Amino acid sequence: MDILLTYFPDLTDDQIQKFTQLAELYKDWNAKINVISRKDIDLLYERHVLHSLGIAKIQGFKEGARVLDVGTGGGFPGIPLAILFPETQFYLVDVIAKKIRVVNEVSSALGLENVKAEQRRAGTFEERFDFIVSRAVTNMPDFVKWVRKNVAKKSIHELSNGILYLKGGDLREELTSFPKATQYNLQDYFEEDFFETKKVVHLPIKYKV
Repeated sequence: MDILLTYFPDLTDDQIQKFTQLAELYKDWNAKINVISRKDIDLLYERHVLHSLGIAKIQGFKEGARVLDVGTGGGFPGIPLAILFPETQFYLVDVIAKKIRVVNEVSSALGLENVKAEQRRAGTFEERFDFIVSRAVTNMPDFVKWVRKNVAKKSIHELSNGILYLKGGDLREELTSFPKATQYNLQDYFEEDFFETKKVVHLPIKYKV
């Protein structure tokens, strides 16, 4: 938990309490339904919570904004972002029912009223969002095909509406078809070795009827 306060020193008491609860909740649920690798559960705050919050270093979400988390798994990056931005609405989807069960149980235990989670496949619904976030569920070209129709028209943030994608490694070839994509190196924000190759990719997506 200390690692979060190092990089997010302005957390409220309520946010600190919720973030603190995450460790016990995920350890408990991970013993029943494996949503985090065994080797990572003890590094939950660095490799999952702080990694998720890397998006917040690139773009803070405003009151009333809507964010879609595709392939959320056990709730990352959606749940940490929902704690950090309680006035933003988050919609978390995954195709695996047991993972969505964990997300719903964790968000319920935390009292997160700004989180809705459902078992759904990307590309099968029409709702619009300011941003679509995800942690490397597939390559960017396929991801864009899945979600481009879900980007809202009116932009209310500093960055244009579109995708905020957590990925690692050399992405030059993958992003060749997306000249408007911007890569943000998380090692510029977090000093831990884990973030050396980790990035947030922002890709603006134009609204299409």
